[in-house]
Amino acid sequence: MLTPLLVPLLTDQALITIVVVIAVILVVGTTGLVVARRRRAELPGATKPPIEAAEPQVGDDAEEPRDTPTRTLEDAELPEAPAATLETPESAQGRLVRLRARLARSQGSLGKGLLALLSRDKLDEETWEDIETTLITADVGVGPTQELVEKLRTRMRVEGVGAAQAREILREELVALVDPSMDRTLNVTRKETQPAVVLVVGVNGTGKTTTVGKLARVLVAEDKHVVLGAADTFRAAAADQLQTWGERVGVRTVRGPEGGDPASIAFDSVKEGIAEEADVVLVDTAGRLHTKTGLMDELGKVKRVIEKSAEVDEVLLVIDATTGQNGLTQARVFAEVIDVTGLVLTKLDGTAKGGIVIAVQRELGVPVKLVGLGEGADDLAPFDPEQFVDALLD
Repeated sequence: MLTPLLVPLLTDQALITIVVVIAVILVVGTTGLVVARRRRAELPGATKPPIEAAEPQVGDDAEEPRDTPTRTLEDAELPEAPAATLETPESAQGRLVRLRARLARSQGSLGKGLLALLSRDKLDEETWEDIETTLITADVGVGPTQELVEKLRTRMRVEGVGAAQAREILREELVALVDPSMDRTLNVTRKETQPAVVLVVGVNGTGKTTTVGKLARVLVAEDKHVVLGAADTFRAAAADQLQTWGERVGVRTVRGPEGGDPASIAFDSVKEGIAEEADVVLVDTAGRLHTKTGLMDELGKVKRVIEKSAEVDEVLLVIDATTGQNGLTQARVFAEVIDVTGLVLTKLDGTAKGGIVIAVQRELGVPVKLVGLGEGADDLAPFDPEQFVDALLD
C-alpha cells in the first residue's frame, strides 16, 4: 500500500502526463489537418478557402493598425485612365473652302437656276417670268426680285446675250443684292475689364444651341478664352448638350437647375467670365416661340439683367434657312423685342432657299454674319457675300 505522502506526488505526475498527451494529440491533429488542406488545395478544381486577416499582435513590437484602404490585385493592375483629348477646331479659311464646295455640289441652288435661264438663246417675256418665279421661290422677296430683274434686263439688253456675259452680269448683281458693304465682323474682342458678351436667340428647332457650340469652336480656333452660359433651362438636356460641345474643346459651361431662372444663369455666366478674365461669354437662351408675348418679354429681361454687370456686344438671331418667309416673320418679331446685331442662317446647305439671305437683310437692315452647313462640328463659317455667290454659280 502506498503511503499517503506519495498520493499527491503521483497525482501531480499523472496530471502532467495527461497534459503532455493532450498537447501531442493537438499538435499531431493540427499538422494533419494542414497537410490535408494543402493536398486538397493542390487537387484540380479545388477551391481555396478565404484567407482571414491576421489579428494585430499585442506587445511592445506590435505595429499600430493602419487606416489605409486595402488595394486589391485589380486596383494594382488597372492603369490610370488617360486624360481626354481635346479636339482642334478647323480654321475659318478651311471652313469657307468647305462652304463653297458644299454649295457648289448642289444641283438645285438659286444661282444655277438663274444662270440656266439667262443663258437661253432668246430672253423673251416668258423667260423673264421664269426668272422672277425662281427668285420668289428662293425666298428672295418681291421687292428685291423686281429690283434684280430690272437690272438684269437692262444690262443683258445693253451688253449682249451669251453664257459668259450672263454669268458675269448675274454674279455682279447678286453680290450687290447681298450687299458686301455691310459690316459682318463679330464683336468678340475683350474690353479692358470685361469679356465680350454674345447673346444667342431664336425659336426651337433652328439649331440655336448647336450654333452656340459651333461658334465656341470658331472662337477657340482663334485662341480665345471662352465661357458658355446655359440659360436655356426649359428644354430638356439643353444644358447637357451645350456642356458636351464645350468639353470637346476645353470650354467651361456655367449652368443651373433645370427650370431655373434664365436671367440668373446668364448673369452668373457673365460674372464667371469676368472672374476668369475670359475673352468671350456666349449665352444660349431658350427657344422662344415668337407668338408668345410673355416669353419674348422674358428674353428682354435676360438682356437687361446681363447689362447690370457687362455690355451685350452681340445679339445673334439664329434662323433656319429652309423655313423661308416664316423665318423672316420670326426675325421681324425678335427685332422688335431685342436689338439684333447679326444673323446666323443654319441649314443653308445648297438648297434653293438661299434667297433668305437677301430678304432677311433687307427686312432688318442687319447683316448675315455666320452660315451653318450640315451636321459637322465645324460646319459653321463666317459669311462672305462674294464667296457665297461664287459657290452658287459654280
